[in-house]
Amino acid sequence: MAGRFAPRTPRAALPQQAAAPGAAAAEAVTVGSAVCGSAVSGATVSASAVPEAAAPLTREWTPRGPLDLRLVLGPLRRGPADPTFRMAGDGTFWRATRTPAGPGTLRIARRGERIAAAAWGPGADWLLEGLPALLGAEDDPDAFVPRHRLLALTRHRRPGLRLLRTGLVLESLIPSVLEQKVTTDEAYRAWRHLVRRYGTPAPGPTSDLGLHVMPDPYGWAMIPSWEWHKANVDAKRSATILRAVRVARRLEEAATMPLPEAQARLRLIPGIGPWTAAETLQRSNGAPDAVTVGDLHLPGIVGHALADNRDADDEEMLTLLAPYEGQRHRATRLILLSGRVPQRRAPRMRPGNIVNL
Repeated sequence: MAGRFAPRTPRAALPQQAAAPGAAAAEAVTVGSAVCGSAVSGATVSASAVPEAAAPLTREWTPRGPLDLRLVLGPLRRGPADPTFRMAGDGTFWRATRTPAGPGTLRIARRGERIAAAAWGPGADWLLEGLPALLGAEDDPDAFVPRHRLLALTRHRRPGLRLLRTGLVLESLIPSVLEQKVTTDEAYRAWRHLVRRYGTPAPGPTSDLGLHVMPDPYGWAMIPSWEWHKANVDAKRSATILRAVRVARRLEEAATMPLPEAQARLRLIPGIGPWTAAETLQRSNGAPDAVTVGDLHLPGIVGHALADNRDADDEEMLTLLAPYEGQRHRATRLILLSGRVPQRRAPRMRPGNIVNL
């Protein structure tokens, strides 16, 4: 997607989002000590020798088997100008997020066979502890048995594909709600506008990258109605987000639930249906069977790839994916990566615009 922006000057943090510098530094030192004292297999965690205010925690981890960072981390990016995610020209990935311990920034890069990570902010320890899960260490690609030649070839050509697991529900749920029934361009612009306006600058050396951490639940709840309007978010989507952030703690519990229970938990919120729940749990839980139903394009893509039927609906898509029960999300990822998608027959959906209404 096309999109350029000029990074705005970081605004002062809101009172409920700011922390005293001394307290943050003390917390970082405590976190570093706790991690260094723990036994982490195949990992080295240490605090840098630079001043405490800028000192990252670091970790190295060796994955088992091939790992393609772009394929694994790609689903976290909400457009090329996502304020919470960057891929630098040298292949380094940057991620700014809000963890249970507070905001944090994670930098990930490959160093030969190992993955080197550095993290800043109150959430640094939490991010480093979750690095293997984020990069698919809990995923089991061998559980997938291809029943179609196309999927067998694609898996062979993409051996580094793993399904990530963030362990964070709200950070995937909110942008998924913004993507409901609109073009991706509209959703990406809304996410960009709201995170830059109401989030906080990401900790660490991120000023040149323009990285921001999304608001906490209280911050989302305090966004006035006219700002949702300026972000081109209609009342139905904004109301769904507001309902979700009011019960954020209960929704975050879904990150540790089996898929059926996690889907049921999310769908208790009016406005969250099967499409939004699947899109969220694919990222937060690394759920290999969280197949996206209710999508405008996916049934036709799956139908075209597996049965030469570009007019397939959800029912036919699920029938075609039945041999992959338990791995249906992985099957759709491989189909999308295969490049076998039907040619466009209709004009692109026109972006909506409620800003000037």
